[in-house]
Amino acid sequence: METARKQNLYEEVADSISNMVRCGTYRAGERIPSIRAVSRQMRVSITTAMEAYRLLEDRGVVEARPQSGYYVRPVPANTIARPDISKEEMNPVMCCVEEIVDMVFKDSMNPDFIQLGATIPNTELLPVDKLSRCLASSVRRKGDLSVSYSYPGDLKLRTLIARRAAMAGCSLAPDDIIITAGCQEAAFLALNAVCKPGDTVVIQSPAYFNHLQVMQNMNLKVVEIPSNPEDGISMDALRFVLEETAVKACLLIPNFSNPLGCCMPDKNKAVLMKLLAGYDIPLIEDDINGDLCFFHERPRVVKAFDDKGLVILCSSFSKTLAPGYRVGWITPGRYKPAIEHLKVISSLSTSTPPQMAVAEFLAGGGYDHHLRRIRRIYARQVSLLTDAVARCFPEGTNISRPEGGFSLWVEMPEYVDSILLYEQARQNGITIAPGPIFSVRQKFRNYIRLSAAFWSERTHNAIKKLGSLSAQMRKQRIVAESAAGIRKNMVI
Repeated sequence: METARKQNLYEEVADSISNMVRCGTYRAGERIPSIRAVSRQMRVSITTAMEAYRLLEDRGVVEARPQSGYYVRPVPANTIARPDISKEEMNPVMCCVEEIVDMVFKDSMNPDFIQLGATIPNTELLPVDKLSRCLASSVRRKGDLSVSYSYPGDLKLRTLIARRAAMAGCSLAPDDIIITAGCQEAAFLALNAVCKPGDTVVIQSPAYFNHLQVMQNMNLKVVEIPSNPEDGISMDALRFVLEETAVKACLLIPNFSNPLGCCMPDKNKAVLMKLLAGYDIPLIEDDINGDLCFFHERPRVVKAFDDKGLVILCSSFSKTLAPGYRVGWITPGRYKPAIEHLKVISSLSTSTPPQMAVAEFLAGGGYDHHLRRIRRIYARQVSLLTDAVARCFPEGTNISRPEGGFSLWVEMPEYVDSILLYEQARQNGITIAPGPIFSVRQKFRNYIRLSAAFWSERTHNAIKKLGSLSAQMRKQRIVAESAAGIRKNMVI
């Protein structure tokens, strides 16, 4: 008779931790005890504990995060497949965004709603008190400057932004930077500097709906290039479009795109820059989520590969520090004269006191500490949200796997109408972002974007409710198809 193999000690440790995960002692996204802590708790050697954690990683139970520890991985869920490029329509169309975009934004201002729609940071995670002290201190010390225009922006702030740009692979001088009223104004100035009505702009698909609104207002044509959750925009599709279409500019979010959450690999960024340089086409690069990476090293920007001044880099502190301060910035490259002129005639200058407050906060060294904290929190909350969606949504649901930011792109079964789901969710005090608003062609009818900025038991219950509403749509479809079949038989 064959005897059962006796377990190694490290396997027993791994099984013990797996059982705690299974029964909910440790939930998805939560940090588990360190190797040293497990060594003490279970009275095993450090080596045994390390072997147990390697086994847990191999099993997909936990994941290691550099300089942070080990975390429970979410319940395995299907990931969104790469788009079939052969089926994509990639000819220019006039930009037309549904009015529901304005409703989604208004929902985000309603404190009674459970906020799963807009990607607005959780103010409870922001250094409000420290920023307030910085604001009061800088205004008190520099009273005259605080009430003056600060074009092209506070010099101290521009200097600190230039220094931080080195982390993203850029070599910038303070004079290369203009402070703007958020990243949205930066993108607006960039588009107006390089495009005129009727011009064609390339965007990735799905696209950030605020970008689409700006292009609609400018009467621009848009070509949607399919993107996938791993590599971002399809380089093959982009190359085809540039060969066949007179493109005036590209507007992309290479690092943790909104809503897909993908981060373009460095090799693709280099290829992208070489491709655009060959056609002398400017790239408007939105890097607003670049600082919110879940891994240790901040990703490089495409601007790092630009030696012709073609990249107009846009970013802000709205997602990381203070959305209400509206402190953003732009590096105009070769388009500096046009963007300087547009800034002056549109708003002349960005509000000075918030710039001074952000500059003081950065100079004090608090920003990096703050980033490390919110990166861990958002990574955990994205994991918790992924876990909840995987458990509560209907079979056939696919989920993106972002490595930065705090949004999830969710593909629902085809019977789910995300516009109808949005309306039903609102009736239940929940706000979501339906898929069609992320496309000029109103694609992604069965997709939604969810925000992980907020997490609580109330949020978890909202996910359960969305799953229930989605399941009801399947039942309604079955009933409708059955009724249609009966009517057809009666006619025959």
